[in-house]
Amino acid sequence: MIHLDTCFLIQALVRDSVADRRMREWLRGGESLGISSVGWAEFLCGPLASSHLALARRIVTVQVPFDGEAARLAADLFNAAGRKRGSLLDCMIAATAIIEQASLATMNPSDFQRLAEHGLRIID
Repeated sequence: MIHLDTCFLIQALVRDSVADRRMREWLRGGESLGISSVGWAEFLCGPLASSHLALARRIVTVQVPFDGEAARLAADLFNAAGRKRGSLLDCMIAATAIIEQASLATMNPSDFQRLAEHGLRIID
């Protein structure tokens, strides 16, 4: 399972982008693609064309709820990574991927690198 962060999903919807080509490769290989409900909410904030929403719904087959276990882990990650302003959503997305034992595809690996030592597997 590969989880997509919001920026990766947005870029993957741009035809012939690096993210689009990677995602197509994964899908051809039978990989399942998911996203945390936090990342999905961030994606839905848009701006978003209706055609992109329909495509994203077909591509991302798993939307993982953000529950109490994920909240605890996200708080632990946030605190362990230095309580960096603006990083709580990234910690929430990372927590969901860690719990699901999924790798996280991101266009912004530097946003997540500090979480790798806590079990996050990053695909950039």
